[in-house]
Amino acid sequence: MYIRIMNNVERHQFIIRKVEKHGHVSVVNLCEELGVSSVTIRKDLQFLEDEQMLLRTHGGATSVNPYQKDRSINEKAQLHADAKERIGLEAAKLVEPNDSIIIASGTTMQFFAQAIVPQERLTVITSAINVTMELIKHEMVDVIQLGGSVRKTSASIMGSYAEALLSDFFCSKLFLGVDGIDAEFGITTTNAQEALLNRKMMESAHQVIVLADSSKFDRKSLGKIAAMAKIDMLISDAIPPKYQQLCDNLGIAYKIC
Repeated sequence: MYIRIMNNVERHQFIIRKVEKHGHVSVVNLCEELGVSSVTIRKDLQFLEDEQMLLRTHGGATSVNPYQKDRSINEKAQLHADAKERIGLEAAKLVEPNDSIIIASGTTMQFFAQAIVPQERLTVITSAINVTMELIKHEMVDVIQLGGSVRKTSASIMGSYAEALLSDFFCSKLFLGVDGIDAEFGITTTNAQEALLNRKMMESAHQVIVLADSSKFDRKSLGKIAAMAKIDMLISDAIPPKYQQLCDNLGIAYKIC
């Protein structure tokens, strides 16, 4: 097969188009398609990353950063707001009369709290200050606010005091927000201490329900919360086919809204 030798600019344009179309590229495939060495391709990828046109990964490059960084709560609230609102409305349908639930932190959890319209008594244990502020508006909701150190980027409580208090409770459901979902690594958050608190929440709930917009898939963050097998339900605005298959294999229910 004849392969036309491209100059640097042509190669860069070819790589960018391929990343835009497929979301990722591999060094091996680029070497075969462009007829150049892996050293040349790696230099191309380094140049394009320096120009902020892609992100290099092990063996290739991607159009999105697979590692979630911590952001301020105001910044996070503006990201994928429509999807988070739909997820919150869908999750609210799972709250039953006289229920006792745990709500973790995150902006998706705030949309969820806003969607809750209790018809009978509801008890909520939460680490999220913004969730508490939403739910204290309802006379029928009893809120137990966990205490401890305040994490400003999520307007939430974390630490040993909060973890110790959870050991005194057991609820029907935990509604959990995450910063990353990776098929192999599991569900993660950007803060290691919050990951520990989330694990304690999982131990205090009969059912673990993860609320995550579609941007969270194929992302990893610093703190691992648990493996995918540890969750019972996943609610998202869109779930990639490979994650739908993974849920089917693991017996995880999922809802797309």
